[in-house]
Amino acid sequence: MNSDSLGYLTGLPTDGQSILSLAARSLFDVFANASEGMLLVDRSGRVVWINDHYRRYLPALGFEKEEDFVGRPVVEVVQNTLMGQVMETGKPILIDLLSNKAGTFLVSRFPLRDDAGLVIGALGVVLFDQPETNLQPLMAKFALMQRELDEARDALAAQRKTGPALRQARYSFASFVGASAVVTDLKRQARRAAQTRSPILLLGETGTGKELLAHAIHASSPRARGPLVSVNIAAVPDALLEAEFFGVAPGAFTGADRKGREGKFKLADGGTLFLDEMGDMPVGLQAKLLRALQEGEIEPLGSNQLVPFDVRVIAATSRDLAKLVGEGLFREDLFYRLNVLPLRVPALRERASDIPNLVEVLSEELALRSAVPQPEFKSEAVALLSAQPWRGNVRELRNVIEQLLLRCESGCVDASSVESVLRESGLSQIVPAHVEPAGSALMGPQHLADDPSGERWPLAPRIRAMEVQAVQEALNKTRGNKAAAAHLLGISRAKLYQCLS
Repeated sequence: MNSDSLGYLTGLPTDGQSILSLAARSLFDVFANASEGMLLVDRSGRVVWINDHYRRYLPALGFEKEEDFVGRPVVEVVQNTLMGQVMETGKPILIDLLSNKAGTFLVSRFPLRDDAGLVIGALGVVLFDQPETNLQPLMAKFALMQRELDEARDALAAQRKTGPALRQARYSFASFVGASAVVTDLKRQARRAAQTRSPILLLGETGTGKELLAHAIHASSPRARGPLVSVNIAAVPDALLEAEFFGVAPGAFTGADRKGREGKFKLADGGTLFLDEMGDMPVGLQAKLLRALQEGEIEPLGSNQLVPFDVRVIAATSRDLAKLVGEGLFREDLFYRLNVLPLRVPALRERASDIPNLVEVLSEELALRSAVPQPEFKSEAVALLSAQPWRGNVRELRNVIEQLLLRCESGCVDASSVESVLRESGLSQIVPAHVEPAGSALMGPQHLADDPSGERWPLAPRIRAMEVQAVQEALNKTRGNKAAAAHLLGISRAKLYQCLS
C-alpha cells in the first residue's frame, strides 16, 4: 500500500506542506485552548485578535469592551510588551516574565511570516497568569538573583558616589557564592538581621567568609551609606587596643598627637563597627567595651569628656565563646550583649555542592587579578576539589585555585594537577572524588565508625547514589519525561531536579 492509499484511508494529508499546515493549525488550537490567553498583532503592531481567555484581562488593563482594545497599537494597550521587538528582529522570545497592570505573566512571543518569509505580525501567548504559584521554585530563585543583583548595583553606586577612599562595604550578598540550602538559609537570616539595630554575632571557622558576610549585612542595612569600620582584634597589640577603640585626646601622653586621634567607635559613627576575632579580646578591655555598648558613649584616653556615638556592632569569632565564658576568659555579660542575633557561617565541607560554583568564580577573579587566561577545570578536577575536607575553608580553596592557575600551561586543569597541588600544600590525606568529604553536614567524622580493617563507610554518598539511580531508572521508563518521572517516584519536580544536579 503506497502513501497516497494510506492518506485516502486515514483522511490525513501525506505531502510535507499539507502536514506542516495541519500541524500549524493543530498547534494553534492547542495554544488557544491550553494557554491562559492569546493575542495577535499585524505588521503595524495593532492588535487584530484576542481569544476568549485573554478577554478576562481587559478590565485590569483598563478596557470595558473588546472593541476598545482590539484595533489599537499593542504598545498602548499592553504595558511593557516586547511584541514590537519580535517583529523588528524576526526572532521569537520563548520564555519571558511580563508585568503590567493586570499582573505578572509567563509569556511566549512568536513572529508570523508570509510565504515569502516576511514578518507580517506576531503571536503572544500567556502561558501562566500566576507564575509565583505555578512556578514557585523558579520564581524564588529569580527573586533571589534579582535581589542580589540590586544589592550589588546599590553597593557599586554607593562606592562611585562616595569614592573608594571612604570606608564602605566592598561586598554584597551576591558576593557570598552559594546556592545550597544552608547558604540560602544563612542569607535569608542575615537579610532579616540587617534591618535591625541589634548586635550580630557571626560564628564559624576561619576562612568561611565571616568578614564578607559582615560587609553584605552592612550594605543591605539602613546604615549602608554610613561608614563600615573593621578591627581585627587579634592583629592589634593588647596595649594599643584601648586607644584603637576609644581614641586618644590631644596631648594625652608624651609623644601623642597634638590634634588627638579618633578611635574606631567614632570613625564608625552612623554606620557599622565590625569586630573580628572577638574571642581574642583581653578580659580587661571587655568591661570597657560592654559599658560603651550599653551607654552609647566612649571616653577617649587622656580625656574626661564622654563622647556619644551611634554604631551598630557586628562581631565575629572562630572560637567557642560559651566555652571561654565557662573558663573565665570572656565576660558573661558581654557575651549576652553580643549574642543577640547569632548567625552560624557553615564550613565549606558542609556545603560541598557550592564548590563547583566557587571554583568558577574564584578562578575567574584570580585570573583577572593575575592577568592570566582563565583555564578550564575538568569535571574530575572539580569532583576532586569538591571531595576534600578543606580545614581552611574558602580561604584554603582560594589558595589552591591560585596555585593551579599560575601553574597551568595547557589551559586545562585536570585531576592529576589538583592532586599534585594538594600534596604540595601539605594535605596529608587526599579524599578520592567519589568519597564524601570528612565532616560533611550529613556525616561528620565523629559519626563514622571504623571497621576492623580501618575502612570508612559513609552513608550519605550511598543514599545519594541510590537516589540518582532511581531517578535515572524513572526517566528511562518515562522516556525522559521529568514530570512523569517525578509522579512515578512520588516526589516533586524540584526534588527530581535536585537529584540530577
